[in-house]
Amino acid sequence: MLDRLAVHELIHRWWFAFDEGQFDVWPELLTEDVHITSRSDTGSSPYEEFIASDNRGREQVIAWQRQHREAASYPLRHNASNIHIERVDGDDISVVSYMYATNITDGQVTPIAGGVVRCVVRSDGAAYRLAELHIVLDTHAVAFTERQV
Repeated sequence: MLDRLAVHELIHRWWFAFDEGQFDVWPELLTEDVHITSRSDTGSSPYEEFIASDNRGREQVIAWQRQHREAASYPLRHNASNIHIERVDGDDISVVSYMYATNITDGQVTPIAGGVVRCVVRSDGAAYRLAELHIVLDTHAVAFTERQV
């Protein structure tokens, strides 16, 4: 039986553990075959080299994520909102949400990124884990009718 609260909590826990650098927690949140990608919507943002990733397998994902987190400032706050389940296919639960990240600049909370996150949460019977996490950060605006879906 699908536990929607546990799915939401996993996503929130991932972002909290990422921001706080709780590296020892990350393995229990990810499947062995996890696939994580990140990029900007254009693929050519000024910070594309810093954010672009395509990693598979828990070990490779954790190595890249750790390097990325250690290179970023603290405090860093990722917030997931409008989390909702798009479909369930066996043990795989497809979830989409918005993501909004902030840090501190000159003593003030400053927005640094926002975008759409699509993920697959998988149940192994004992726990829910992230099997996929695909992040596309917003960097430019277009007319709604010109958007690429």
